Amino acid sequence: MIQNIKHLQHGVRWWNNLGRPFFSKRKRDFGKCNIITELGNVSAERPVPEHIPKPDYYYVRNSPASGEGRPEIKSKAQIDGMRESCRLAATILQRACSFAQVGVTTDEIDGFVHEASIKANAYPSPLRYLGFPKSVCTSVNNVACHGIPDDRKLLDGDIVNIDITVFLNGYHGDCSRTVAIGAVDEMGKHLMQSTEECLNEAILCLGPGQPLCLIGKSIEKHARRKELTVMPAFLGHGIGSYFHGSPNVFHFDNDFPGVMLPGMTFTIEPVLTLGDAEAEILEDAWTAVSVDNARSAQFEHTVLITDDGCEVLTVAN
Repeated sequence: MIQNIKHLQHGVRWWNNLGRPFFSKRKRDFGKCNIITELGNVSAERPVPEHIPKPDYYYVRNSPASGEGRPEIKSKAQIDGMRESCRLAATILQRACSFAQVGVTTDEIDGFVHEASIKANAYPSPLRYLGFPKSVCTSVNNVACHGIPDDRKLLDGDIVNIDITVFLNGYHGDCSRTVAIGAVDEMGKHLMQSTEECLNEAILCLGPGQPLCLIGKSIEKHARRKELTVMPAFLGHGIGSYFHGSPNVFHFDNDFPGVMLPGMTFTIEPVLTLGDAEAEILEDAWTAVSVDNARSAQFEHTVLITDDGCEVLTVAN
């Protein structure tokens, strides 16, 4: 989840400043899918019981984090808290991906995630974050990121990213996965498989003393090998008792400063597309779609840098 619309604009500028052509103008087959051309109806906010501990932004709309400053180095107690919240997020995500089937609406996915979070005594982190109206992001086909769940039913051949974050015992755990709905064409399968591979390639680069820029370098190298494009506007981020913070994690080839240190926790969440890099925000101020209507996919883990490597925290029970 990006912190605000300005980050999309910043991602474009960072990409252009590195000399990357923003439009490749390449002609290629995007495969077959149902293009999202209009927003659906969004249901009322789901209630959160009084006994569920809530982040500060539930009560007062927060300001977006810049991602700048020194990353927090977690204590053992903080790491234990992160492990618990991340494990829950991964478990709910696994169940939500199974729940997503032909004929299910994205609003029903939201209801499933909301109730699963509440049952676990956790708060669904997206709800009210910077005004976001629902408890999960569901991004279908040409929606690159931050899709708001609505009354649209999932159709045979769709792909949908389900992005889940929970706030449990004072810590956020964040992960996402793109899943196939029914019979997805070969281009869609290639996109999903390759995007997950990019995430896994980035995780192989993690360790104490390693430059943060290795993450983006490894992702873009694999994406180019698979003839896919990294969408530069969407960043990973530090996470803990806060939803978003330092460091910013760039998913494209870059030489920005920053080093991984033991105790750092952050997300890696590349968005790859079959088409060009440009995205635009629809009138709901959240839904980001590809300008050329190409499909995109995203996979995400929250990771911990350890003394001798890394630990993927968002692993289901």
